[in-house]
Amino acid sequence: MGEIRVGTAGWTDKTLIASGWYPEEADTPEKRLRYYAEQFRIVEVDSSYYGLPAERTATLWAERTPEGFLFNIKAFRLFTQHPTRIAALPKDLRPDPEKLGKDTVYLRDVPDEVAGEVWERFLGAIEPLRTTGKLGTILLQFPPWFTISRPNKNYILSCVERLTPRYQACVEFRHRSWLSEKNREETLEFLSGSRIPLVCVDMPQGYASSVPPLLAATADLAVVRFHGHSKKWTSKNIEEKFGYRYSEEELREWAPRLLGLAGEAERTQVLMNNCYRNYAQVNAERLTELLA
Repeated sequence: MGEIRVGTAGWTDKTLIASGWYPEEADTPEKRLRYYAEQFRIVEVDSSYYGLPAERTATLWAERTPEGFLFNIKAFRLFTQHPTRIAALPKDLRPDPEKLGKDTVYLRDVPDEVAGEVWERFLGAIEPLRTTGKLGTILLQFPPWFTISRPNKNYILSCVERLTPRYQACVEFRHRSWLSEKNREETLEFLSGSRIPLVCVDMPQGYASSVPPLLAATADLAVVRFHGHSKKWTSKNIEEKFGYRYSEEELREWAPRLLGLAGEAERTQVLMNNCYRNYAQVNAERLTELLA
């Protein structure tokens, strides 16, 4: 059976800090990261989705965590075809919002050379993690309107080719067409053929963005993200959307499935994204025990 790492999507949430999960003496960002890294061996960075990370920050992350600790990095939203605030782009690469008539852009609005330069700066910023062996995978999380199609498959391949071989990428879908009964085999063959890890998810069902909780190893790395089962999945309030604590029964049902996945992949990463209060951390701790 391959290696299994369990962690959470973030360690800096205000509700987590207020929950009492961190000991009283962990009263600075540095101390909190050091404490987190004593409990888990992996963490996901979501802030990189909203804005390009800073190289100095990545250097500090590497310095403050033990050897072998991994940071998974969510790709900047422009790369995954999400609307992106012009203000989130580097100043020298920003288009004139007055000429565009809007303050957000999509990838299609940005010249190829500008998008390429943003990619280079993104990768340059996380290079300290790669050179220290602490960079896990780059999460390409595509939007709910990114449906299965040949152009979208080609775009995924273009992203992966840009990252290969220095960086590992994984793909999460947010439209049910990719893993519907009709298209599931096609999608898995597409990913397996290019050795691209599918991000398996547990999430509320019944929405256009819902994909089934399918576990499949399409590469030597398998990634699973737990989003919870909030009844307010469509809420724009992040706490309402992800504020879900898995029960003991739910975790016990998932443990053998995750062990089975680990039997198919060399490395398995499990991230709890139900980040509100201490829900993700407590669930990750218990799941780690169940997988031991």
